[in-house]
Amino acid sequence: MSINFLHYLYDVKAFLPDREEYYSSLLLEKDFLANGPQIYSLLNQQEMFEQIPMFFQKAIKEKFKESYFQNLFIKNQLKKIFKILENNSIDVIPLKGVFFAERYFGHLGARPTSDIDLLIKPQDLNKGIKCVKILGFTIEEEPKKGHFHCSFSKTLPGSEIPLTVELHWDLLQEKTSTFKVEEFWTEAKDVEPYHHVKRLSDYHTFYMICLHGWRHNMDSLKYYLDIIQMIYKVRHKLDYKRLVDDAARHKTLKRITRTLTIVYQECPFVEEIKPFPYKRSSRYLEYDAKKRDGIKNYKRYVDFIDYQFLSYDSVGYKFRELVRWIKTNNI
Repeated sequence: MSINFLHYLYDVKAFLPDREEYYSSLLLEKDFLANGPQIYSLLNQQEMFEQIPMFFQKAIKEKFKESYFQNLFIKNQLKKIFKILENNSIDVIPLKGVFFAERYFGHLGARPTSDIDLLIKPQDLNKGIKCVKILGFTIEEEPKKGHFHCSFSKTLPGSEIPLTVELHWDLLQEKTSTFKVEEFWTEAKDVEPYHHVKRLSDYHTFYMICLHGWRHNMDSLKYYLDIIQMIYKVRHKLDYKRLVDDAARHKTLKRITRTLTIVYQECPFVEEIKPFPYKRSSRYLEYDAKKRDGIKNYKRYVDFIDYQFLSYDSVGYKFRELVRWIKTNNI
């Protein structure tokens, strides 16, 4: 049910429901409430916040406040990381996180963030690791073979959950594409007042966000919100032909078109914002079916197989993923 609420946020022809029971049922859905900060911000931006029941206002505003204070702390930590990387002449691009919230959702608290994801160049990895360790991120996660990032955490006073920094040198697992992350660096722009802190172009941010949604099999509202909000904010700058041409060249076409087909399938109002003429003919498992507890049917297994093994652009990549999955799960 919760995914149907998104069209009230973006469809100018839609009118918010007036039944209190509807809003009560939304708050019972964990995934919806987890995205309360985005919902709160978008309702305010559309000047619709006063149209919802008071108890619903209070619930999502509280989630927004939690997100804001957490993101404020993370942004302060991020500035310390930027400073030490800048002083050591290490180029870095923040991925998602607080920068994404501010740039595309319009407010620091508008999209909750729990860790820090940074893209650095492979040749700077060892220097980058030393820098974050100097700042106290000394708890190192066991590296995963073939993966594209390493993680370092530090404990926080009064919190059971440590803060984690992920240093990425790529955006996709090795040997699953011909993707070259260097292309993302070429269009990245400086973030003032720094010379080594960059931001991705809108186009490459969208490419990354689509890959991120695919990696999680679109199993949360936040992946839909990220993609739809970007389409809504930068629709005229998004070149879908370039996207599919690049994806075909990178051997990520199935991942990109699968993800966007799911978004347009579940949220058909997006077609009015910006048509996507490259949708796949497949019908994918609905979001509500994915989130329904206790349901096990053949559609779930078909969806898992399609996502886990068939989202690759060559037989070799599919086979390699199958072997990796078998080894990972000790089958």
